[in-house]
Amino acid sequence: MIVLGIESSCDETGVALYENGRGLLSHSLYSQAEMHAQYGGVVPELASRDHIKRAIPLIDKLLKDSDLTAEDIGGVAYTAGPGLMGALMVGASIGRSLAYAWGVPAVAVHHMEGHLLAPLLEERVPEFPFIALLVSGGHTLLIRVDGVGEYIELGESIDDAAGEAFDKTAKLLGLGYPGGPALSALAESGNPARFKFPRPMVDRPGLDFSFSGLKTAARNALQKNSIDGEFDKELAADIARAFEDAVADTLSLKCRRALRETGLRRLVVAGGVSANSRIRSTLTEMVAKEQGELFFPRLEFCTDNGAMIAFAGALRLAAGEESPLSIQPKARWSLADL
Repeated sequence: MIVLGIESSCDETGVALYENGRGLLSHSLYSQAEMHAQYGGVVPELASRDHIKRAIPLIDKLLKDSDLTAEDIGGVAYTAGPGLMGALMVGASIGRSLAYAWGVPAVAVHHMEGHLLAPLLEERVPEFPFIALLVSGGHTLLIRVDGVGEYIELGESIDDAAGEAFDKTAKLLGLGYPGGPALSALAESGNPARFKFPRPMVDRPGLDFSFSGLKTAARNALQKNSIDGEFDKELAADIARAFEDAVADTLSLKCRRALRETGLRRLVVAGGVSANSRIRSTLTEMVAKEQGELFFPRLEFCTDNGAMIAFAGALRLAAGEESPLSIQPKARWSLADL
């Protein structure tokens, strides 16, 4: 069965084709980052309108480039949440309508399950069970994964998600949108010894996260070392490095704790923030010391994409799952509810 996947939860329109037994056939992505940059962040109404504009042409081109027609599609998977409600409505409406018109089953996919399963698209695939760290602009989660749909939430951020903290700190430093990659690039030239920010909640039991305090630490360092609110690139780079190191260390410490408490040896890291090179290197070093195994999706599948939705949808359709004709997008949706 060839499954069409549609992702539209935020500011990227992603489409992909996945076939059970053959793997990923093709995928395409359109990012709205340039459009939202002038506003310093995602404008939900503009995001929804752009999904309407982009989705059908992307699907048409995907089918044409793959030498396929609607008759070749055996199922449709669409992101139903969590995300921006208007953006979700676009992808869900299009996906469910196409499935109805083509006479094939459709399935609603959890956005974070897509991220969680994205590493399974690679040649080196983790075996179940494993620990998954999902880090994105809206979520920071530690999950025990015993199989597809078998998820136990171990910890989450009690305030800002890691990606959200990156974007807010980048804005504080006068960097553009999206802030995360800009802050990471600036941190490369920063002095790691100048500032030492706290590693939040690592000195207490549990696997929850908190990143809002790091944003405050960055603001305090900036105010203390600025002159009349003015600061140079060197100061900004040093603060960026301290912030990035603190996030990487915090994620690493909590992941190590999760591995030790569960006795599992495999760690999967996915979501947009998992593309950060310092976080990757810090986690790689930690897992090596723990004599475990570490798995990442390829960089293009760290951010939102249609491939992960097509894959997750193909697995659920193959298991006999099918969504009703009505659509029910959810701006908030816990993985535990699956």
